[in-house]
Amino acid sequence: MDIWPKKKRSKVMSNILSCNTGPEQLVRKMLSGMAYHYRLHVRSLPGKPDIVLRKYGVVIFVHGCFWHLHVGCRDGTIPKTKTVYWRKKLLRNRQRDIEHTRKLSRAGWKVLRFWECDIENKPDKVITKLKGLLKKTSKL
Repeated sequence: MDIWPKKKRSKVMSNILSCNTGPEQLVRKMLSGMAYHYRLHVRSLPGKPDIVLRKYGVVIFVHGCFWHLHVGCRDGTIPKTKTVYWRKKLLRNRQRDIEHTRKLSRAGWKVLRFWECDIENKPDKVITKLKGLLKKTSKL
């Protein structure tokens, strides 16, 4: 059973952003703090990655744990109401993520995926991962 009445649930869901989310902005701050230059939401790339570091051949997706079914995360579960609807929708999101990653990898891109919970709870881990990959892929 939902913890909110139908009207409030509808309002909450309508306020959810698809881009420029809080976690995405935190990752961008981390990159800016390390003096990396990036592009946002490049439509010509599969999946319209949240962040693109063209110079390094790296794309970054910042995923919400609920919307992309983060395995092992408290928020990465299918709701108990309208289960059939949500299962279909969320599993399709996950499948689409896999398809985009394959296409990007085949095109030579390195794909990084950060989860909302890691960005908020383990920012040092995110920074370490960013530094490690960007240092490895540096074309300088």
